[in-house]
Amino acid sequence: MQSVPASAGGLIRSTLLAAGGAGAILTFFWLPAEYGIDPTGVGALTGLTEMGEIKQQLEAEAEADAQAAAVAPPLPPPQTVAAAPEIIARLDRIDAQLAAISAVIGTRPSPEDTATVAPLAADPAPEDVAPASPDPIEAAVAEAVAPEWRDEVSYTLNPGEGIEVKLAMEAGQVALFYWTANGGAVNFDLHGDGGGQNLSYEQGRAVPEQTGELVAAFTGNHGWFWRNRSDAPVTVTLQTGGEYAQMKAP
Repeated sequence: MQSVPASAGGLIRSTLLAAGGAGAILTFFWLPAEYGIDPTGVGALTGLTEMGEIKQQLEAEAEADAQAAAVAPPLPPPQTVAAAPEIIARLDRIDAQLAAISAVIGTRPSPEDTATVAPLAADPAPEDVAPASPDPIEAAVAEAVAPEWRDEVSYTLNPGEGIEVKLAMEAGQVALFYWTANGGAVNFDLHGDGGGQNLSYEQGRAVPEQTGELVAAFTGNHGWFWRNRSDAPVTVTLQTGGEYAQMKAP
């Protein structure tokens, strides 16, 4: 290590070198990454300028959304909707299939009974073999694992237009979701607010669709803000299920 001469000239020279290094970091890296400002062109080569532009765009959209939410009238209370006949019929079919599963499991021989089972008869001729019927267990499992969506909404966004949909959730609740731009692509911000807290879970640019789980970090409203940055209208469709009190949509 080389010590700095304890003189006025040495201290001034060290200060100028440190200021020059900080200015280079500020110009070459920090301004492009944070604000999309790239006076030297290095940010464009490293991808930092694009990252800064995305940050600035998403921050502007989130600020516009917050201002719109502050002046928007309160949402009306949710209305109770009666279950559709097709949903009731589907539930009845699932109950019947579960009963069939219980019956099949209940009649299977235990290991102790296998010793007394009579020998099998000779295999019938190929022309006498009846076609196998579908396994009721496999059919019931296939239908039971299909997603059960509670709510579904669709909105058509004109170029430059944005929209927000949120779920009222308690801390720790888990909601399932799937949204698609139906062949297009949108910018999105998955975030939450409530009780003086604000949190951005994920942001994206020009995304065609997304599916997953939303785990509420705190009690409040958690959901999505989409904006259409393309030159043509885009229809966004959202399906949700799982744990939440209600959907808050325009």
